[in-house]
Amino acid sequence: MRCGALPRNTFKLKDVSTETRVPDELVDLLTTNILGHVSLLTPSGRIATNVMWVDYDGEHVLTSSPIGGRKGRNWRLNPQVAVSVVDRENPWRWVEVSGRVTDIHPDEGLAFINRMSERYTGRPYQRPGEREVFVITPDRVRSTAGRR
Repeated sequence: MRCGALPRNTFKLKDVSTETRVPDELVDLLTTNILGHVSLLTPSGRIATNVMWVDYDGEHVLTSSPIGGRKGRNWRLNPQVAVSVVDRENPWRWVEVSGRVTDIHPDEGLAFINRMSERYTGRPYQRPGEREVFVITPDRVRSTAGRR
């Protein structure tokens, strides 16, 4: 088999879409309690992937971290980011967002992290300390709603 060729018994994914917006039928993957895999570049050029709580406002992916943390320092040096989410019930239903952190702002009153904590754990956020919210603007969104 030559490189890039699919074996004959390999299934085919339904149309893999490439856009700059998350398709409406897949928004739930970013707005329910499915964990996101968030990748960034470290100052040494290595890829670091973190499992994080994520949200989607219809245009941007949002996530959060303590102020002064590594993620914030890294994104201030290099704003490139990739986020992927996979449906727990149908792993062939997924969204991958590649883009840039275009805004970093304080999580006033911990409103964002409290909303995420309620979504993911069913209770308010328990850890003390100030946090910041990262706004990710997609440059490319790849997704599929399943396989044939």
